[in-house]
Amino acid sequence: MDNTSPNLAKLIAKDLITVGRVPLLILLLIFISAMSVVFMTHETRKEVMAKDSALKERERLDNEWRNLLLEETALAEHSRVQTLAKQELEMQRPESDKEVVVDLR
Repeated sequence: MDNTSPNLAKLIAKDLITVGRVPLLILLLIFISAMSVVFMTHETRKEVMAKDSALKERERLDNEWRNLLLEETALAEHSRVQTLAKQELEMQRPESDKEVVVDLR
């Protein structure tokens, strides 16, 4: 009589290869499907984070643009330009008798 017990792992592997090909294939396909769902979920979350980051950057740049427009408007204001012309460039408004009107009609 043989006292050696059969190796259980070998018996299971032999059964899977000979008899259980279809269940093994289905198990493998389920595993691949599950891993692809995990991978796609991870990629989707990364893309959503990138989109949120881009939206925040867009909002920051939009605020900066509005501030620059306000600054440009303030710097181009007529009274400021007139004051700078008088103070820094020592310009004067011409007297009415020295004004010349040019008509291009």
